[in-house]
Amino acid sequence: MLDLVERLLKYVESLADYSEVRYENVSSNRFIVKNGILEATDISKTFGISIRFLKKGFLSAIYSNNLDFSKLKELIDNNLRKISKPLKPTELSKENIYKDNYEVKQKINLSDVNQGEKIKSVLEIEKALSKLKLAMRYFELYDEIKEKIYVNSEGSKIISKIPRVSFEYVLTLIKNGNSEQRSFQYGGSGGWELFKSWNLIEKLSEEAKILEKLSKAKKLVKGKYDVILAPELVGIASHESCGHPYEADRILGREAAQAGKSFVTKDMLGEKIGSNVVSLADDPTLPNSYGFYLYDDEGMKADRRLLIKNGIINSFLQNRETAAEFKTKSNAASRANAWYSEPIVRMANTFIIPGNHSFEELLESIKKGVYIKTYMEWNIDDKRFNQKYTGLESYLIENGKLTKLVKRPVLEITTPKFWSSIDTVGKDLGFVAGNCGKSDPSQGIPVWFGGPHIRLKNIILG
Repeated sequence: MLDLVERLLKYVESLADYSEVRYENVSSNRFIVKNGILEATDISKTFGISIRFLKKGFLSAIYSNNLDFSKLKELIDNNLRKISKPLKPTELSKENIYKDNYEVKQKINLSDVNQGEKIKSVLEIEKALSKLKLAMRYFELYDEIKEKIYVNSEGSKIISKIPRVSFEYVLTLIKNGNSEQRSFQYGGSGGWELFKSWNLIEKLSEEAKILEKLSKAKKLVKGKYDVILAPELVGIASHESCGHPYEADRILGREAAQAGKSFVTKDMLGEKIGSNVVSLADDPTLPNSYGFYLYDDEGMKADRRLLIKNGIINSFLQNRETAAEFKTKSNAASRANAWYSEPIVRMANTFIIPGNHSFEELLESIKKGVYIKTYMEWNIDDKRFNQKYTGLESYLIENGKLTKLVKRPVLEITTPKFWSSIDTVGKDLGFVAGNCGKSDPSQGIPVWFGGPHIRLKNIILG
């Protein structure tokens, strides 16, 4: 495959101003169990090639899973003949050249665990949860090994191999005509040892017991509270109201007709949006993270991107195309979910950077407050300005102590108000896995989002 990729690059670069070739080979397994029944299995191997080139300001792309050189050459020639003068020429930022070959090590290789054993592992969780009075139990196990080769006409060559595992579940309890539902996703890069480390039977059994308790809880009385948010809700807020609106293609309006807009403008860089204790990063290089990579799909070397620094908008997520327009450098945020998809600006692992305070310190000064540990629903507008979160496992705080469960507290707030209301940041750090959606057709891509516990002062909860 490396020979084919380099041969294709040599051919295209003789005809274009810039060119790149990306090859992917993916082996994956997906198993879905619902209420004790194995509803679906998807065992697949996919491979294909992406060729992008820039000529006279026109950026063109070809995708194919026919790996015959003569056929690919024919596609390139046909594509070149169709190139016309663009209304606005595309430019790419000037970047360094990188050469590397890396992989995520597995303690227990995914390919050494057969499908039968993986199905059995999910059915063991189902068997344990079936003893509880749940109306619906949905479990989805997914694993993949993705191998990539990337080369470009500037001299970069990146070879990578990243295995990933995820487990998603939905538990539903119906009692006295009311329903309580819990959904969550674990995920990481590594081998089967990740799945074993999640202790899913124990954790899901505890989740089911919480649903039972919530069915008896009273609704929160509307009013002003000091609010503590756990890493789960901190993560989704970081992802949705900081990560997405700081994507440079959204800011430039490209995503407006696809996955949404942004309230952020180019000239807001350096503007204050949060309190001084808030610093927020997106970091693809976190070991064993679900959004892990060391180089993006334009061959750029990844590093931590500090989006907010002490409450100030510090940087945006950039690929080479947006970076050229912003007159800056790419920060390796270009990702494609498959060989047949265009690499676009994406997040990886987005989180608030921990502070110095323990959970007890966040609690102790609160006379009247609410602790939202998990959530059942979230909503945000296209511009990522107005947001709403409905708590699931949530507790009343009285005189510095957690007292009783409260049902469905609703936090509805603007993005600047959310970030500026944070007065204390915890020192712990937790993450949730997810598949972030963007573009049209939609590209779902693995990410983590999270953070420490945080405290917001004087917030109206419904």
